[in-house]
Amino acid sequence: MIGKIGCGKTTLINALLFNRTDSEKTQALGFYDLFIDTPGEYLEIRHMYKALIVTSAEADAIGVVQACGDVDARVPPMFASTFPKEVIGIITKIDLAESPEDIEAVREILRDAGVSRIFEVCAFTGAGLPELAEFITKE
Repeated sequence: MIGKIGCGKTTLINALLFNRTDSEKTQALGFYDLFIDTPGEYLEIRHMYKALIVTSAEADAIGVVQACGDVDARVPPMFASTFPKEVIGIITKIDLAESPEDIEAVREILRDAGVSRIFEVCAFTGAGLPELAEFITKE
């Protein structure tokens, strides 16, 4: 899972693995059964991209996470081409969308980043989690 600080990566992992939504800020790489949780700084600080690339060698697929409504902090265009494996987009916090345009704006950011598929989820309501879980367990 790759995404900026506060986008919901750890909360999403906790919801999928442990059926809970509490989480603390990720300070270091976290390795779980099906996930590698990366600190948001790894995406926000360009020279940390090397750490993402090295860590991705352990992954079957990459999830680029972007919170609904967060259109200021963009994932770089064609970011997915950095990784020699499937890269999916995950829009979190969809329950906070005030209109369909809020979600569409983030979809556009993720499409520009080059993701192959986009999931829309909310860790708190459970929306979209079954579809994402099914994709992850098939990988």
